[in-house]
Amino acid sequence: MTSQLVVIPTRRAHSNHAEVARTIGIDIISGRYAEGAKLPGDAELTVIFGVSRPVLRESVKTLVAKGLLSTKVRIGTVVRERAAWNMFDLDVLAWHLDVGIDMRFVRDLAEIRLAVEPRAAALAASRRSDADVAELQRSIAWMRREPFDSVGFADADLSLHIAVANASGNPFMRSMGGVIEAALRASFLLSAPVEEQERDTTILFHQQIVDAIVQQNPEAAMEAMRRVIFDGLRHHGGKP
Repeated sequence: MTSQLVVIPTRRAHSNHAEVARTIGIDIISGRYAEGAKLPGDAELTVIFGVSRPVLRESVKTLVAKGLLSTKVRIGTVVRERAAWNMFDLDVLAWHLDVGIDMRFVRDLAEIRLAVEPRAAALAASRRSDADVAELQRSIAWMRREPFDSVGFADADLSLHIAVANASGNPFMRSMGGVIEAALRASFLLSAPVEEQERDTTILFHQQIVDAIVQQNPEAAMEAMRRVIFDGLRHHGGKP
């Protein structure tokens, strides 16, 4: 798994300019257009994609906003260095899954989650409202109803983590939702355990997050969240 790429397809875009942006974005992330490379001119790209110049330009603007491209007078449209890419952008994350991910990408996601989610859980334990508690309990109940290898289980898992971020009361924590979703989708499709004991352990660890938040115990909530993230990484045979 350390070098093997696993492709996790995402939903197709709904508009012409979004689909063009997605295709070019995937070509950049896959390395077809390397860092510093100049894209073909507008005339060539409109023929390649069968779209008008306004549609193409809207697509380029989208990729510029996401940090993948820059446009320069007399030079053209150039691929930016990877460090400039907005890795918190939902599309950029999704396109990485489309291209294919390896163990390093999984570890990178786990590391940023470990830097943020345990703190979000601790804040949630201090700040949660009755409505937050109800949403957390709804999510854990949803997890219990779903088979471990189902999309429903992954959706319920995501719902619980988003509920924790919301309960933290910090909008920056909530903006981590895209990273969390990418990590959980990868985990679900790469290594969904099939043994009932694994399912029970996963649910138990998530229940411990909910219990700590309900009991307003920040330290326990933080540790429970760390346990969940490490457990997910363990399923892939890795560690941060």
